[in-house]
Parts: sequence; structure tokens; C-alpha cells
Amino acid sequence: MNDARNAVITCRQVRKVYHDGSRELVILEAIDLDVIEGKILAISGPSGVGKSTLLHIMGTLDKPSAGEVLFRGEALLSMGGSRVNHIRNQDIGFVFQFYHLLPEFTALENVMMAAINKGKRKRDCMERAEQLLEQVGLGDRMIHKPGQLSGGEQQRVAIARALFNKPAVMLCDEPTGNLDEKTGSGVVDLLWKLNAKNNVTLVIVTHDDAIAQKADHWISLHDGRADYRH
Repeated sequence: MNDARNAVITCRQVRKVYHDGSRELVILEAIDLDVIEGKILAISGPSGVGKSTLLHIMGTLDKPSAGEVLFRGEALLSMGGSRVNHIRNQDIGFVFQFYHLLPEFTALENVMMAAINKGKRKRDCMERAEQLLEQVGLGDRMIHKPGQLSGGEQQRVAIARALFNKPAVMLCDEPTGNLDEKTGSGVVDLLWKLNAKNNVTLVIVTHDDAIAQKADHWISLHDGRADYRH
């Protein structure tokens, strides 16, 4: 664990259990961690060990069976639903293995779509969306639709979309899992560059220890428990 005073997200004794009839399936057991502002936290482990479940709990997409999750020191369970929804929509950016881009819209439109759906005018979103696509190396691909982009380019659009609201933390679930090694390496380099240049706080779930060991902090999950590597 780290100095929780600088933590964006904190997990304390987080447990997640599913029930299958009379059988109890423990996914996560007594997880403690701190996501330190401006740092990169990697969560590694084999498939099925609970990495994505933990990320979803940290991102308010799921709730723990026991324990607590805090956002900037305040327990999520003590907040009302509208406050939690605001944190999820404004303060947390999500990047998934599959890009979830809308195929009928351009890269530029995909980046600003969530803001437009919340009532913002397209012209008010355009400049930031363009800047973000430039940052992720897609300045010349803005008007291309997802079907005209490679997998790596689509993931870069998804990263730009996740950054649109200037989130406090970006949660990345196997962001290179659907890419070949070379393309995946480029996406990893981009994420580290965004952290270094823009102080973007990152949590990266990966099955690749080579990626995890590059992070500032590294937690490996095994049988639902956390092994703190560094």
C-alpha cells in the first residue's frame, strides 16, 4: 500500500463473492490498494483471477460484497446514487479490450459523443476532441469511421474518448489484449507518454508481466488475493 493521502481511489479489505446455489465462489479476498494521483498502477494475473472484477468495483460499475472503496478519501457507499453516477461519468475514464466505438460515426464524433449525449453542443466539444486525437497520433484520421481504422487506431480513439472529461483516473482493462504485439506496444507507449506529459493517473489490468513491471506500482492477483510486487 501507499500513502492514501494522495490516493484517487482506495480499496480496503474488498471482497467479492458470487453464489451458485449453495456454493460460494470467492473472486476477491481482502484486497487493499491505493491508486496514487499521477502514478501508474498495474494489476496482473492469469485469466479468471478477478482482475476485471476488481477494476469494475474500482470504477463503480460493480459493488464489493464486503469492504469499502473510497474516492478521494470518501466512501462510495456513503454517497447517493447521483453522486456516484457523477463520479463514474466525469471523474473516471474507461478503456476496454474491445473499443466500443460507434461504427456510423467518425473518430472525432466518437470522442465527443458522450458529451453531446449529455446536452453539450457539438461546436463546443470540437476543439478538445481534435486536440485529443492529435495527442494520440490520429490528427490525420479524424474523419475516418471505425471500419476505416486499424485495431490500434481504434484503441487510440477509445483512449482519447476516455480523456475527454479530464478524468481523475483512467481505468484500462486489457487495453492491448485485442492487438498484435507491435501495435500493443505502441498503445502501451502512448499510455506511459500521457502519464509522463499530462500527469494522467492510470490503472492498467494486464496478463502481461512485462507491461506490469514498468508501472510505478504493481499488484499481482492469485486466488483472489493481492501480491504486492512493488
